[in-house]
Amino acid sequence: MVESRPLDALNRARDKKVIVELKNGKQYIGALKAFDIHINVVLEDAEERENDEVKRKLGVIFIRGDTITIISPE
Repeated sequence: MVESRPLDALNRARDKKVIVELKNGKQYIGALKAFDIHINVVLEDAEERENDEVKRKLGVIFIRGDTITIISPE
């Protein structure tokens, strides 16, 4: 099945680990729990990473969609 919309790809990634990169260069990794049409996302068991090293563990976080540049499967 080919996704016809970007939200279809996000739906397939729900409950799976994703990498979220932000405009400011920060990177977060966690399980994608929820998102909306603005691509605001909620990650569970989230970690902030810098240079492929865990900088801090954050638990459940909310990220505004307008700050995100990339969402990718881990």
